[in-house]
Amino acid sequence: MTLPVQSRLVVPVLGAGGGSGRSTIAGLLACSLTTLGTSVVLDTAPRLTSPWPSWPDTPGSGLASVPPDQPFTRAQVAAAASRSIGPGGEWAVLTDHREWNHGALDLPAEPAAWYQLAAGGGWQTAVADTTHPIAHDIVTARTQRLPGLTAAWCSLPFSVPVLCAPTTGPGVAALQTAVKAASAEGLPLQRMVVALTTSGEGRLPAAVKAAATMLQSQVSAVVTVPFDPHIRNHGMAQANRLGRRTAEAGAALVAAILASAYRTWGDPLPPAAVPAGLSTNSVSVRPAQPASEGVLTS
Repeated sequence: MTLPVQSRLVVPVLGAGGGSGRSTIAGLLACSLTTLGTSVVLDTAPRLTSPWPSWPDTPGSGLASVPPDQPFTRAQVAAAASRSIGPGGEWAVLTDHREWNHGALDLPAEPAAWYQLAAGGGWQTAVADTTHPIAHDIVTARTQRLPGLTAAWCSLPFSVPVLCAPTTGPGVAALQTAVKAASAEGLPLQRMVVALTTSGEGRLPAAVKAAATMLQSQVSAVVTVPFDPHIRNHGMAQANRLGRRTAEAGAALVAAILASAYRTWGDPLPPAAVPAGLSTNSVSVRPAQPASEGVLTS
């Protein structure tokens, strides 16, 4: 099964707290989403906190070659993308490949800018590996009356958020707090998919099973990702060596995302808004217009 050529899916991977397995889930999703169409991971983390620069099989020129305040062509963003190979085929990664002693790269904070970057590259599915803890973000935005990153990611066109948490007591406690905050803020919980990441062998704790059961009626789906020794030792490097059960969990996540998208927007997915092209045949990473009305070239 593939997405219609003119359709697009955005999958922001959100964490209830630290150690929630966001990067692993983002990579696993990209592996599985290649069966639907071209796929890219958007690494929103600063260089020295991200595992992504060391994971791809073939490095690209990196995000530094796509300045956030200047227009770019589709060829430029394609050259910036690194390549990884998983069980379902090849997928792209947009990350920072500079040496550790370089200054901080000016990454855009706005989700709409990352959406524009993925649209400019022509990818059909974009997986955003985010870095902010969502409950803190939601409460801070609400109390200070500021735009929230979580709300902005959820409001992007054809966005199905994936909320991650580890299968531990503290992990699901943070997850439940995040769900409460999202519900209070009116965010689309019914569209979200929860990914529970397992860090070791053995049965799930009773608290985790209870939390998963309670969440079933609040979110679109709950998927448990099993422990994988390869991920423990190598992360998402050499992704074509993932275990069978891990690959099956990735396929289950994608199936849950598609089911959520179809319930929300219909099956097949309607065409994504096609931004108007610039006369210079280039794209700006920081759109002056909303994401669905930005600029895009072929």
